Amino acid sequence: MTPHERKPRSRTLIPLLVAVLGAALCLGGIALLRPFGPGSPSPLAATAARRDAQAIARPLSDAAIRARIEPSVVDVTATLTYDNETASGTGFVIDARTGLILTNNHVIRDATSVNVAVTATGRSYQAGIVGVDVAADIAVLQIRPTAGLRAAPLGDSATVTAGSPVMSFGNQAGAGGSPAVALGVITGTGRTIQADDGAAGFTETLHGMLATTARIEPGDSGGPLAGSAGTVIGVDTAAGTGGGGIGYAIPINTAMAAERQITGRRPGDGISLGVDGFLGVIVGPGTARSPVAQRARERGTAAGAAPASGAPGCAPTQDDVTTPATIAPAPAGALVIGVLCGTGAATAGIVAGDVITVAGGHQVESPDALTAIVGASRPGTVISVTWVSTAGVSRTSRIRLDPAPAA
Repeated sequence: MTPHERKPRSRTLIPLLVAVLGAALCLGGIALLRPFGPGSPSPLAATAARRDAQAIARPLSDAAIRARIEPSVVDVTATLTYDNETASGTGFVIDARTGLILTNNHVIRDATSVNVAVTATGRSYQAGIVGVDVAADIAVLQIRPTAGLRAAPLGDSATVTAGSPVMSFGNQAGAGGSPAVALGVITGTGRTIQADDGAAGFTETLHGMLATTARIEPGDSGGPLAGSAGTVIGVDTAAGTGGGGIGYAIPINTAMAAERQITGRRPGDGISLGVDGFLGVIVGPGTARSPVAQRARERGTAAGAAPASGAPGCAPTQDDVTTPATIAPAPAGALVIGVLCGTGAATAGIVAGDVITVAGGHQVESPDALTAIVGASRPGTVISVTWVSTAGVSRTSRIRLDPAPAA
């Protein structure tokens, strides 16, 4: 594999731990619980709830459910430039008039660009990131509205009970094309899961999840989970493990509550709107002022230990970054651990080991301070950056910010 060939992978979460709270019933060995904290149903969901109630007596056929949901399904491909990868997942249209699409945040995490393909037509579109809710694991994308785009009918997840039949849709293994469909039942509600995306190296805890026997596979993340009324009652999120593993979906009420906060541009914990500016430097987290202490934290050793063997220069991916062997003689600032090739920082001549002291007219006293300053600017913004080089020379340059990888 050449250094510039991007590695494809299908994204989904793998549950590590499932927690259940409250009194329980048993069905097939799975504890069933009352949900603890779903979002409020939307007006669309309230209307759909009436359809769900009618469908209890007259559920739709599998073919009819598929005919209602499949036209809204899209394949999502995220380009992760600084990870040298592409990641695939699923999404579905929630508003055809404005081109809004719902998916999981972990599907587009670290993406520098996102492409969606409408499975019903085969047409592909560049998608903008409207925003994400990291805690809820929900992302809202937007494409240019086009003739023939169809939105999924949304249900009310508050009416979902154990034993309810469901149908999941997804881009299994990133194969693309007509979505894979799996049948199953709801085995529990209100689950808390700790899930892991081993390939991306992160874990997250999700609350109030729907558990289902419908098989959810890598690549299905972000796809719709439909109920017997032919409406979406969940967002496929975590794959089952083993031959008959239980999969998990975010209730649609919870997902749409996050969507309303994002599209309403209401800030909140874990909410990120649009795409931030990106300087192109990698710095460690924290509020430590001392560059020596920052380097020690990166190495996981005490300050004053022997330096690492990293060399200055740009790195094609984050995995190619190593702790710098030599650092600038600056008493405070943000130590540059690495610089990504092709970014504004690389063009300006910033290298690993330099210490950034001023950005956008603000004094930089720590890595977190630099992250906040740059993150408050939009892509395309030109800011003045001052840094101290490893030779002890202070330099200043005006740098145009790139789009940041998705949160």
